[in-house]
This record gives sequence, structure tokens and C-alpha cells, in this order.
Amino acid sequence: MASHSDTLVVFFGATAGANGGKLGSDEREIILLVWQIVDLHEKKVGKLHRCLVKPDTVELTDECKDETGLTVEDVISAEPLDKVLQQFHQSVSSEVKCLGRSSYTLCVNSPLVVRQALHPEASKKNLVLPECFFSFVDVRKEFHKCCPSAGPVQKLTLASMLEYVGLPAVSEQLTGVREVRSMVQLILCILAEPHNHEFSCVETVKYKFDSGTCSKTEPVDSETVIRARGLPWQSSDQDIARFFKGLNIAKGGVALCLNAQGRRNGEALVRFINSEHRDLALERHKHHMGSRYIEVYKATGEEFLKIAGGTSNEVTQFLSKENQVIIRMRGLPFTATAQEVLSFLGPESPVTDGAEGLLFVKYPDGRPTGDAFVLFSCEEYAQNALKKHKQILGKRYIELFRSTAAEVQQVLNRYMSTPLISTLPPSPIVSVPVLATPPFLPTASSTRDCIRLRGLPYAAGIEDILEFMGEHTVDIKPHGVHMVLNQQGRPSGDAFIQMKSPDKAFMVAQKCHKKTMKDRYIEVFQCSTEEMSIVLMGGTLNRSGLSPPPCKLPCLSPPTAYTAFPTLPAGLSEVALYQPPLLAAPRAPQTAAHSPAHTLAYYPPQPHLYMNMNMNYTAYYPSPPVSPSTVGYFAAPPGAVAAAVAAQPHPAAAAASPVLPQPGALVRMQGLPYNTGVKDILSYFQGYQLQPDAVLILYNFSGQCNGEALITFPNEEIARRAIAERSNHPFYGQQVHLAFCN
Repeated sequence: MASHSDTLVVFFGATAGANGGKLGSDEREIILLVWQIVDLHEKKVGKLHRCLVKPDTVELTDECKDETGLTVEDVISAEPLDKVLQQFHQSVSSEVKCLGRSSYTLCVNSPLVVRQALHPEASKKNLVLPECFFSFVDVRKEFHKCCPSAGPVQKLTLASMLEYVGLPAVSEQLTGVREVRSMVQLILCILAEPHNHEFSCVETVKYKFDSGTCSKTEPVDSETVIRARGLPWQSSDQDIARFFKGLNIAKGGVALCLNAQGRRNGEALVRFINSEHRDLALERHKHHMGSRYIEVYKATGEEFLKIAGGTSNEVTQFLSKENQVIIRMRGLPFTATAQEVLSFLGPESPVTDGAEGLLFVKYPDGRPTGDAFVLFSCEEYAQNALKKHKQILGKRYIELFRSTAAEVQQVLNRYMSTPLISTLPPSPIVSVPVLATPPFLPTASSTRDCIRLRGLPYAAGIEDILEFMGEHTVDIKPHGVHMVLNQQGRPSGDAFIQMKSPDKAFMVAQKCHKKTMKDRYIEVFQCSTEEMSIVLMGGTLNRSGLSPPPCKLPCLSPPTAYTAFPTLPAGLSEVALYQPPLLAAPRAPQTAAHSPAHTLAYYPPQPHLYMNMNMNYTAYYPSPPVSPSTVGYFAAPPGAVAAAVAAQPHPAAAAASPVLPQPGALVRMQGLPYNTGVKDILSYFQGYQLQPDAVLILYNFSGQCNGEALITFPNEEIARRAIAERSNHPFYGQQVHLAFCN
């Protein structure tokens, strides 16, 4: 504590870029350090030291040159930061010892030099800072405590404080020397009569980030939370804490966000100890983590609790052991036991408390998900475990990567929460004139004579797939290429292809896996039509095998939600009432008739759109994620819409009409905060003649907004004006993207 320190070391720093109130905001390196000792007991000062620092990038901004008076020639011959810090430590320690004192504390005019410049730069350069840089006193806060009527801390400057106590401004011209001497004068003034001030407001910098748990009932101040976006997917909570080095993150205050598939989406919510640290974190917007720049935005406490909060006693007990390293295992066989996992990790990676240090993630009905979390007591054991990444357990390769307490909570929350049918977003049930000819429908079979293509460009067509498969196209069954469409009837990036035999399918999967199509590598898996059906209902298929769909809801066969619909007219398949995804088979090129208004999706009477009729109508939550619009529907021929409506024999059909595409212009809005509501979007587009039913927010399987919404504007002109006027306007602090869907 400063109150028990014998001396203060008045400290000042400048960077090669922005200084003053923006110090450290542009990631520029330190080029100047100035310091001087003040003996608190004797009220004497020591020698003033001024050291130039050579940055790795020898380049000074014009602003820096004007403020500091330094040039490139001045700093190019200086010592690097590590040498200057070593010189600082030796010099201060020697002087303090000569004075017969035992301890000292830094004193700065602003926390920026320590929190925003010194610690971040030392972290990037892997420098170990002396212990003295982990605590300091701010002369402005001490002065405000001594003279509260001088004004708020944020508005205090050295000049205003000197003027308040009646001291003349320091006439020194050298940058750094002037500031240090001004601070020394203020310190000596408030130490003397009538103030007799004692320095006690010590600020600290945490040595490391403390992991921990967060309850959903715990109050979280929204003024302490930020959202970091653009993180490398393999980033851990420690990596994020290192990015914010110098700022104090609350215990367990890093929550990595996951996508609908349970994988990290490159975002994290970070909770700081107070609003001051949060505000400093916002200044690191577009600072770099490695070669990637990270976007930093404001977030809310509610958003943080949705991600990091948990109520599970099992999770609380698992995470109750502190100072543990958490590793996540993914892709475990569903039959894997705790003993098999411990044997896989081996004696060189002992798990804390054996089987008690394992947490298997399960669905609400008790089925395993293939995920598990493991606790290790030290970094060495965790590193040994990570070396087993992609090694085989049973017949599956296992992925291992670092995890966090918040991720444990989030994964358990997602898998253990059973969504109710009433909470699902309304299904887009559309009556579409379709003719599906039974001979072309693939019957469910366990014979693995199919392949799945994953990761296709959204603009890819049948011709692109045939070109991708090359010589193997001769082995495709007639009408055997099926493009998978998403909920909006657009390409999802997947396709299923029926081959003439399992051997042919195996050969294609071996030779074409990870080949490129239009600069994207494509994953190719061998599968059966039965597995194809499970994937279409929300399961996953990769080279490790098949995973069942998550969060299975009561079987609807036929779907009870569809009972309000009339019996389908003759010649119209059950597929007219569809759930995503859809299969689109090859079709002959057709000339599309376009109109400014959205028309009813129409398909010519050919067997090109269908679902596997052998599948149960079993609803799974969520619907597949929305994909960019790259394929158009055929416009309905004259009279087609009227004919379709006239074909409905019951008045109940009128009740279904609102789910048909409405006239207007459909716009996709991306990049929304996860707590977005319809009112927020309507407020954002105030003045554009939107009705509440014109906004459709898209949800993931945890019931949260997935960051996207579909908005129907009255006409194309209003939509274009909205896109032009609102594209560069932040949505509650976040940048959103607007684009036409058609």
C-alpha cells in the first residue's frame, strides 16, 4: 500500500502516436520514460531521469513529433524497452536503498501510461514487468480526495491543479520533464500544511485472470460489459485476458460465445470490475491479437448472463475447484466411459480427482452429445493432454482444446434446456405448387451409396458440382444430385449425391475430400439415404460418424401444427407443406420472370423439389441457419397464384394466407445484438412505414437471436432508401449489414 510506502516514484511515459487522453489508443510503442523519486518522510526529491526508448517500428506520427519535440533520429539510437525498464528498476532500487527506505510506489498523472501503454506492450513483447508496475497511485484522484472542490477527477489537469493551490506553472520545455516536475510540486504541496495528505488510493493491475462461475441471479452492471468480435476460434479466456492486459477483468468475466452447433463463433463477452476499466477497454477497438484486429463494443449485463450464467448444481460442483485448467473434448464415442477417457489421456495427464474431474455433456433425455470437459491441476498436465488432439479413441478422432468456466456453463445450458413448442419462432409453412414424382424419391436405406458435399459456395450450381467430381460423374445415378435448401429456400452450402454403388461413393469420398471449388475447399463424406434423412432433420455427419439431432421434440406425424391446413388437392404432394431444409434436384434451365413485388414461389411440374417421404415429420429446434440469398425462385406464371388459391377446398385456407410471401421488398439485417427485439428494429427503422408483422427475427436453438432478421418494406424504393441511409448507422453501438434478399 502507498500509505505504508516510504517513497513515491513519479512516472511519465509517451508513445510514438497519440498521447495525453488518447495514450495507448492506437497501439503505438513507448518512446519516452521520465521518472523522479519523492521521499514521503523527508519531503525531498531525488534525481530526475529521462530515457528515450527505441520502438520496434521506428516511425513517429506528426502529432507525436509536435507534442514531444522528438524525431526519428532521437530514438533510433536509444535502447529498447526491456533495457530501459531494467535501467529503471536498478536506478530506483539503488536510490531507495541510499535513502534508507524499504519500499516505493509509482505515482502517475493518469492510469493510461500503465494500463493502456506499458502493460499491453510488455504483453505483446513477452516482457516480464517489475512488481512495482502492478500498483500505482493517480495524483489526480489523490488531489481530488485532498481538494474535493477542485472539480471532477476526469477534468483535472496538471495546470488546473497547480492553479487551484496557487502554484506557478512549470516553465520547462522538455516533454516529460515538465509533467514530472509539475506532479512533484503538487505532491510536496499536498503533503505539507494545511493538507497533510496521506497517499492511500492504490490502484492495482491483476497479475492473471481468475476463472470462476457466474450465477444467473447474480447482478451484472451493464456499464462493465463489452463484446469482443473477430477472435481466433482457438482463443481461450487467458488469451482474451492477455489482449486486455492492464485492465482488471472480474472473476470468471470472460464468456466465449458459441454458435448454434456449439462451436466458438469468434465473439466473447467480457466483464470488467468497474465502468472505468470498461471504458478503457472500448479504447482498444480494432487493436490486434496476432495478425487479427479485434472489434470491441458495448454490451449489457443481460447478454453476459445469457452466455455465462448457469444454475446447474452439477456444473457448480464441477467448477468449484479453483485454479484448474479446463480442457474440452469433442467427438467422443457415445458409448465412451469415464475410465476410457482417463486411459486415453494417460498417466502423463492426470485428471483432477480422477473421474470426478470429468463432466460429460448430455441431452435432457440422458443421451451423450460426444462432448466432455476435463479438469487439470496445472498447465503442464493440460499441455500433455492437448498433445492428444485428433488422436483416436475407439473409431473416432478426438478434438481437444482449451475451455473456460463460462463455456462449460454455456454448453450445458444449451444442451440441457428443452425448448417448448410454444417458444419456437413461427414456422414458415408455405403452400407451394409442387409435383414430386415418387420414382425419383430416395428411399431410406442403410446402404452407404451416397455422398454429402459440405461447404459449397452459395452460388454453386449442378454444373459446378459435376465439374468438381470430374471423372466420377459417370457413377452418379440419374437425378441423383440433390441441393439442400435452407428455411428460406436458398442454398445452404450442402448437397447429397446418390452414387451407383457404395464402392463408388467410397472412392469419391476419398479422392474429392477437401478439393477446392471456387477457392473454397469442400468436405466430402460417404453416407446412406438413412443418414441423409437424419442430417436433414438436424443431425450432424462428418468423417467421424453420425450424431443424432439435438433437442428432439414430440413427434408430429402428421404435424399437429399443420392441422389447420386443408387436404391437399390431387396432384399436389405432401411436400407442399415443408419444413427446412429442402432438397432440390437438377432441373432444366428456365427463364425467370421477374416483378418488383414478391411473387408466390412456383415450380414447374417436374420432380425437382422434394423431401424424403420416408422420414417422420419430427420437429427439431433450431431450424438450420440462414444462408445468403444466391438463388432465385421461378416467378409464378399468370394465373398460377389464383389457381393455387382456388384449389384450396376449405375456408381454413384463408387463415393460412398470412404465411404466404407478402408484396414488398425483403431485406436481410445481419450483425444484430443477441438481445434484439422487434421493438428495437422498428425503432431503428422509424419513419420507413414498417408494421410489427414486417419484422422476423431469426433464432438459434437456445432461443436467442442469431444476429439476423428479415424485414419486409412496403416497396423496393423505401427499402433502397433504408439501406442507403441506415447502413452506416450503428444499431445500439454495433455495426449492422443490410442487403436485399431477392
